[in-house]
Amino acid sequence: MKLLALATALLSATNVLGFAPAPMGANRVATSLNAAADELYIDQERRNIMNLILVGSAGVTIAGLGLPYIYFFFPPSAGGGGGGVAAKNALGDDLFAAPYLESKLAGDRSLAQGLKGDATYLIVKEDKTLESYGLNAVCTHLGCVVPWSAPNNKFMCPCHGSQYAPTGAVVRGPAPLPLALAHCETGSDGKIIFSPWTETDFRTEGKPWWN
Repeated sequence: MKLLALATALLSATNVLGFAPAPMGANRVATSLNAAADELYIDQERRNIMNLILVGSAGVTIAGLGLPYIYFFFPPSAGGGGGGVAAKNALGDDLFAAPYLESKLAGDRSLAQGLKGDATYLIVKEDKTLESYGLNAVCTHLGCVVPWSAPNNKFMCPCHGSQYAPTGAVVRGPAPLPLALAHCETGSDGKIIFSPWTETDFRTEGKPWWN
């Protein structure tokens, strides 16, 4: 009987210990571990955000430095490949056909900014419409800008005496080639448009030398 009583007492003590609250020290340790885990998770999130910011900043910087090199090797088209550009005046404003023709006399040849920014003559025909081509004003001898002489009805270079017909064909050297041609037309918005001349040069019946 004594043995049975002793066994019963030990079993009761074991059950009491099983349901007894954990020591305060153990709770503090568990709480500290949980807080450290939460802090580590937050720090990892912050680290990821900072990494994204650094990568984005580096990408913007590299793009800013690299784009000029890309544009250097692959510049935007200046009217090549069939593309057209609007004729501009000396102030850089687009020229519109209607007001331009109203301000000019028949037979006028005035300069505008054309393909690649070159000075290009717009030609007003006798019926007060624009000629279907413009003439590059750069002399084919040494690159002077050739003025139009209305009294002489030709282009006359003041540098070395080269002369060109109203169509830009050479009539007197030392210029070896005619003035370069560009197509000239009016766009749907009324702007005067220059585009590359790639077909046969009607003055020489040969290939255009400027292409």
